[in-house]
Amino acid sequence: MEDYIKSIYAIERDTGERVSTSALADYLEVTAPTVSSMVKKLEERGLVDREEYKGVTLTEEGEVVALEILRHHRLLEAFLTEQLDYSWVDVHDEADRLEHHVSEKLSDRIAEALGNPPVDPHGDPIPDADLSLPTADDTVRLVDAAEGDRVVVRRIRHQGDAELRYLSDAGVRPGVELAVVDVAPFGMVTVETPTDDQSLPEEIARLIEVEPVDAASDGS
Repeated sequence: MEDYIKSIYAIERDTGERVSTSALADYLEVTAPTVSSMVKKLEERGLVDREEYKGVTLTEEGEVVALEILRHHRLLEAFLTEQLDYSWVDVHDEADRLEHHVSEKLSDRIAEALGNPPVDPHGDPIPDADLSLPTADDTVRLVDAAEGDRVVVRRIRHQGDAELRYLSDAGVRPGVELAVVDVAPFGMVTVETPTDDQSLPEEIARLIEVEPVDAASDGS
């Protein structure tokens, strides 16, 4: 149930629209009937508002639950990378398994031990103890950057294993500075990393949020 709530929140934040059954099924890699059954349970508990043919949206109570789950998940990712030397590529699935078993007290202790980080290893914002999100950076998707721009990677969205490993192998991760070398009309974005040039497919470049180098320096 928590996985569904977290997924609805993620899709809503990304699209700004109500979430359809098919979109949720694709996101969770389950069947549409399975989604319909779970959505009905969530609606009965007052966690989602469902309109036939228009999809679902989280209620106020559902959004609180989503933010609690995200706080647990993203703090666990930060803890695993900073304290247990996990690779940033590998922590998502591990945190998925652990997030349902973490108390608020333990989350607060983890946050305190880490210095209350504002983002996780992928650059996703971590809700604070009051479930407020930090102020968003003035970022754009890498696919929307212009040739010649120098940017810093701030966030990588939708942490599927294949996408993360692809980007890790390419030397692209939060905190890395890139120069946009070429934006091809057929969908490839070529960037200069600290080690070499990499040509990224449009669907991958769309997952990467970047900030101009000058803005990043001003904020540091």
